[in-house]
Amino acid sequence: MDLDPVTLSRAQFALTVMFHYLFPPLSIGLGAILVLLEGTYLKTRDRRYEAAARFFTKLFAVNFAVGVATGIVMEFQFGTNWSTYSRFVGDVFGSALAAEGIFAFFLESGFLAVLVFGWDRVGPKMHFFSTLMVFLGSTFSAVWIVIANSWQQTPAGFHLVGEGAAMRAEITDFWAMIFNPSSMHRLNHVILGSLVQGAFFVMSIAAFYLLKKRHEDFAKRSFTVALVMGAVASVAILISGHAQANAVAVNQPAKLAAFEGHFETGEGGAPLYLFGWPDAEAQEVKAGVAIPGGLSFLIHGDFDTPVDGLDTIPDDEEPPVAVPFVTYHLMVALGMFFIGVTLLGLFLRWRGTLWEKRWLLKVFVVAVIAPYVANQTGWVAAEVGRQPWVVYGLLRTEDAVSPSVPGEHILTSIVLFSLIYLALGALWLVVMNHKIQHGPEDPDDLPPDGGDGESQLEVAADVRDRASHHRLAEGDEPEGAGA
Repeated sequence: MDLDPVTLSRAQFALTVMFHYLFPPLSIGLGAILVLLEGTYLKTRDRRYEAAARFFTKLFAVNFAVGVATGIVMEFQFGTNWSTYSRFVGDVFGSALAAEGIFAFFLESGFLAVLVFGWDRVGPKMHFFSTLMVFLGSTFSAVWIVIANSWQQTPAGFHLVGEGAAMRAEITDFWAMIFNPSSMHRLNHVILGSLVQGAFFVMSIAAFYLLKKRHEDFAKRSFTVALVMGAVASVAILISGHAQANAVAVNQPAKLAAFEGHFETGEGGAPLYLFGWPDAEAQEVKAGVAIPGGLSFLIHGDFDTPVDGLDTIPDDEEPPVAVPFVTYHLMVALGMFFIGVTLLGLFLRWRGTLWEKRWLLKVFVVAVIAPYVANQTGWVAAEVGRQPWVVYGLLRTEDAVSPSVPGEHILTSIVLFSLIYLALGALWLVVMNHKIQHGPEDPDDLPPDGGDGESQLEVAADVRDRASHHRLAEGDEPEGAGA
């Protein structure tokens, strides 16, 4: 059995990254929902929005904890399995990851305790501020990770030093590295995808309660907030995706050709395939349905201008086609589903008939799976479409692995990681399901509202003081009097 270290290292990194990436998008999206719910509570003083925010804070905390635990593994792999890569990109990644630690991790972790445990200890405005800081911290974390990853796709602001295996990239322009040609496009897409995931997560839970006729008032309010956010994000991500695809056409034409199964440049417009199966040997998309000239129109604005195909790429630099094509088209199809179902939901909500459409509520219950699939397939398409490069045009994936780590060790770690992740995933599902089945608190059972400036502990202390003064006024002696 040939245990190729390159293949196994890629498989292990795919396993750990894809499992980890189940959690950060939900942290960002659910964090945005918490900001909206708490902001609405501050504006209206309607305790039902506070109850909703408290409930989803519990789910956020569970998801955040698992996300942090799974993210640590990836950083160690850079040094164990990808030492050549780590040496090459160390100067670039070091600054980006340091910025993440300073501007993101400390921000979100510093206010996380207030978010989770501070409901009865700080005032509503301070708690809202903490919620906002945790959301911004989660977003900033994505910012720096996406910037570092985007630099691999479109390197900028650097020069090469050293030779051979000792060669590495050094930053010459920090801002050029940050605003590399793909970073802002990809960042917009990632954040919007996270908002979609958070919205569908909340709508799934709310629709479940409505179908079960439990916590109906809470469910309707939560669903409405998430539906508006999900619809806006779904439409915006279509615009973002179009802009990103145009940037890919300029900066990574081989990747775009793989996405679209565009094998031959031709003399006229390039077709836009809606679906099909790319056959690299036959150089065609089998059983495909395409819009003639559609790809040319999206990129150039007309149906006749040619688009570079894979035939313009050197043979040793061609990416694989099947995986990028399938995952990219699945992501796009799901994106159109998000737009359709959220706009339909908004229309029915406006008409006042949404809660009567049980079939649509059932769709929303199971639709929570779709954003997870879309986020995963988007990353797979982007990363596999970059091959055979780990740093585009500079460092090949086969040259980036650690030369001293045998395949047997990597296989062993894959098996162990798989077992741990299965247990961790099962635990996450059990805890989340338990909290969802329990449901939110009744707004009437919440502690007294602390008002604008007081914490709820201060309110409780004030109540005790008033009661003590009342007893004294009635003639009761305080405890310890006459001792």
